[in-house]
Amino acid sequence: MARELTFHEQAERSLTTTYRKRIWTPFMKALRDYELIQPQDRIAVCISGGKDSMLLAVLMRLLSRFTAVPFTAEYLVMDPGYNPANREKILRNAEKLDIPIRIFDSDIFAVANEAERNPCYLCARMRRGHLYAQAQALGCNKIALGHHFSDVIETTLLAMLYGGQLQGMMPKLHSANFPGMELIRPLYCVHEDAILAWKDYNGLDFLQCACRFTERSHLSGDGIGESKRQEIKQLIRALRETNPNVEKSIFHALHRVSLDTFPGYKRGGVLHSFLEGYDGDETEES
Repeated sequence: MARELTFHEQAERSLTTTYRKRIWTPFMKALRDYELIQPQDRIAVCISGGKDSMLLAVLMRLLSRFTAVPFTAEYLVMDPGYNPANREKILRNAEKLDIPIRIFDSDIFAVANEAERNPCYLCARMRRGHLYAQAQALGCNKIALGHHFSDVIETTLLAMLYGGQLQGMMPKLHSANFPGMELIRPLYCVHEDAILAWKDYNGLDFLQCACRFTERSHLSGDGIGESKRQEIKQLIRALRETNPNVEKSIFHALHRVSLDTFPGYKRGGVLHSFLEGYDGDETEES
């Protein structure tokens, strides 16, 4: 008689069976296309307790047992000031999914909540700095974050509509403040809808962002709330009604930028104009 699978084994198996096409295949595609993992990497998988980072942890744990590219992983949870119930939910889900987490504390929520301007930006910057420092102390050379395909699209539209610039989200980055450290995003090609479907399929209940600025979005009941990112989500939903492939088009556009058609661009933080090489350029617009 075959052994009955444990809960975490069932959740893992669903990634390579029921959700193979929607999650496992695009996850592996991102690793391959963007060369996110090299042999002997030591990767800190950063877990906030939400659906994205918890799925990432499960995928990385599964990958580590079967990959032809040997690497090791640390599963790192930072508590930025969660209330006891939220912290307990993270611990409970980690145990349920058999993720061997390391947890450390910080006061990021307390600091960010006092900021009068851009508290979410400040929170994100502080989180990343703490994670880099803790990962480096553990001997890691990379941190892995749970940003997914939908985050890439939303960030692009946010930058264009509210930031006045065309700016994407890279699949990997070298750290400017922690020499030798790198950030990778293995869920880069995985849609948020697929993550939600996997969560519901396995009856999982993950943490929402638990700061006071995003609680309004969760309590609104419509998933929109007041933030600009949620506003962009609503815009994409509306665009999908007439163009189901709109997100795919935006994603592909990020990989096919034609600088010859832009009057200006930034490189290394320096703004350049098309006029710099204009007199020597004899090409015509097609």
